[in-house]
Amino acid sequence: MVRVGRREGAVPNAGGRLRCAGRAVGPAELVLIREVVATCAGLSRMELAHTVCELLGWTRPQGTLPGREAREFLEGLAARGLLTLPAKRPGRPVGARTAVPVTARGDPGPPLTGPVGTVGPIALAVVQTPGQHALFRELVGRYHYQGHAVPFGASLRYLLLAGAARQVVGCLQFSSPAWRLAVRDRWIGWAEATRRRNLQRVVNNSRFLLLPWVQVKNLASTVLAQAVRRLPADWAARYAVEPLLVETLVEQGRAGTCYRAANWLALGLTAGRGRQDRAHARHGAAPKTVLVYPLVADAVPRLRAG
Repeated sequence: MVRVGRREGAVPNAGGRLRCAGRAVGPAELVLIREVVATCAGLSRMELAHTVCELLGWTRPQGTLPGREAREFLEGLAARGLLTLPAKRPGRPVGARTAVPVTARGDPGPPLTGPVGTVGPIALAVVQTPGQHALFRELVGRYHYQGHAVPFGASLRYLLLAGAARQVVGCLQFSSPAWRLAVRDRWIGWAEATRRRNLQRVVNNSRFLLLPWVQVKNLASTVLAQAVRRLPADWAARYAVEPLLVETLVEQGRAGTCYRAANWLALGLTAGRGRQDRAHARHGAAPKTVLVYPLVADAVPRLRAG
């Protein structure tokens, strides 16, 4: 019997099968895990763990990814010689910027211009394979003004494709919501207990990138319109939670015009602290505009309901 770790992250069941966070891991899943580890060079152990969780649909009951348990599981496999992990790095917390690969796939392409109707159908492809994850990470890391960062909690990523050739023109990422946003919470009007219970029915649009050589009129608002139609079913399929509201935060100095063109509502400014400023040391340092989009007509009363 193969023994993989002694903690809840990775243990075999009585029949000798591997288990991670209470889930049996079969031969096909083990093959996929090995492929991820072998092909995603340059990722940290935690990034590999999150990638494995996303590909296999592993989530906790509240919708977050069991990254710690998955990392322990991978380390247990490595200790038994079943795969080879990268060396441990100094702590890289969730939300930290990460190194990204630089490959020919991510190099600038030929200019794409014109109105959106002339570049062919626009499609959103859910990022699923190791190759798609690597390309997403590279494009966002190289061309998004915030770079690539390990997303907070649950996440769903799309590559944006144009035309019959399915040319990659951008990236879109959704992740877990901000824990507290005063203007959002006032707009919803929910009580504290209700906020805690219903918060995971809010999803954050944490990255939106159109590649700099893509200058297609109305492409951004077209993508956002498609995304809000796709998101409820895709998010529910992955996390078994029906999202009711999408939020995004736009830095001051950036207009957020595409969101307004796609009928998102501007609620006001954040306090400017960021997710990690629990000591309130950065209050007012970098306020952002909060925009939201209800995914259903009765989103607010349903979020406010006990």
